[in-house]
Amino acid sequence: MTGYREERDTMGALRVPADALYGAQTQRAAENFTISKMRLQRSFLRALGLLKCAAASANVRSGVLPAEIGTAIMSAAELVAEGRYDAEFVVDVFQTGSGTSTNMNANEVIANVAMRQFAPGVEIHPNDHVNRSQSSNDVIPSAMHMAAAQMAMDQLLPSMERLHAQLSQKAAEFDDVLKIGRTHLQDAVPMRLGQEFGGYARQVELGMRRINQALEGIYELPIGGTAIGTGINASPGFARAVLSFITTRTGLPFREAGDHFEAQAARDAAAFLSGALKTFAISLTKIANDIRWLSSGPRCGLGELRLPELQPGSSIMPGKVNPVIPESVLMACAQVIGHDATISWCAASGNLELNVTIPLIAYDLLESIDLLAAASDSFARKCVAGIEADRERLASMVERSLALATSLTPEIGYEAAAELAKIAHQTGRSIRDVSQEQTQIPHERLAELLDVRRMTGASPSTTGKRAD
Repeated sequence: MTGYREERDTMGALRVPADALYGAQTQRAAENFTISKMRLQRSFLRALGLLKCAAASANVRSGVLPAEIGTAIMSAAELVAEGRYDAEFVVDVFQTGSGTSTNMNANEVIANVAMRQFAPGVEIHPNDHVNRSQSSNDVIPSAMHMAAAQMAMDQLLPSMERLHAQLSQKAAEFDDVLKIGRTHLQDAVPMRLGQEFGGYARQVELGMRRINQALEGIYELPIGGTAIGTGINASPGFARAVLSFITTRTGLPFREAGDHFEAQAARDAAAFLSGALKTFAISLTKIANDIRWLSSGPRCGLGELRLPELQPGSSIMPGKVNPVIPESVLMACAQVIGHDATISWCAASGNLELNVTIPLIAYDLLESIDLLAAASDSFARKCVAGIEADRERLASMVERSLALATSLTPEIGYEAAAELAKIAHQTGRSIRDVSQEQTQIPHERLAELLDVRRMTGASPSTTGKRAD
């Protein structure tokens, strides 16, 4: 069995595993919060380590932290940011609502690493030195914002761009493919398959725009506000120095909160970003479901699209192949939509000068970004890139569609066109055949009216962007 050592905090002595780098406060939290196996993610710990490094640098510059101690803390915090000590972060997501336990977990680990590796014989205190000029109440939300922004820029938006590019490519590839549109799941007027995919590409494009807009609020960091926004115990110029360090390291335009009381009492920026993520999840759900329906069959469904065949689809039905990638995307989107409901509830639960659900907001927000990034990339590479159109089936369905009667309405009127559609439906014939028999429209004029390509409009939507 692992041995133990005795550690002390303001509540007294406590046994801690002998080889643990954390101390008494982390141990108390580990014992108190045995709710789940969920821990704050690598992206959050990376941001937290970087933030602690920036804080130590700012404290050294202002003279409130000796250079020897500050340099050791910076070196230890860098190792935390790199992921060297992730196993030492043992506190459950379902913990004290400010994230104090996770903040102290970081402070204790960094202090011990700094003393053991970078400043042997020097006393480095988790609160007095590592947490100098800080509070959990400004550190934890700042780390959440940093992690969310970094993940969005490095993972999510590039994955969305790849999906947008694939959908746009299909829009161009399928621009000459005529098909029947559908409203209310019933046959509607003709369109081009490229127009359908152009619409999907535009949804993704608008999703990227909304997420970028939401990131503007995420770039505001509450660091420097300390306990409630007043900045008590922060060294002069602390927030400015921390932000200079962080923006240089990340390349992202982080800035000091416009109002520290808003930035610490409310989690509106996180809720807004979550809303943008949810909206993109809704868009992805629509696109993935459409592609499932359009590829249904292969013989007894719509069968307009052929998807890449990736794996056997049934343990009992030989030869069955399912749309597994769209299905996985749907489940990821459902999870994101659920996370948004949780984040909305949590963000609304702030009380006076602090929201006390921050760890859960952070966990769900970062997981939503991760899920959407992975789902978008998988959808683009493993499904959309390999989609093919069944051109013969599409052409056949267009010619059989009763909705072609719509183009005759300006010539013969709505009621007469409806009667033609009724006859065509009852006899199993095409609108073209019935029109030649039942109307006096000259052959050339009828051919012009029933020119399906002309019915689809002339506006180019092959790039996935809105026509000017």
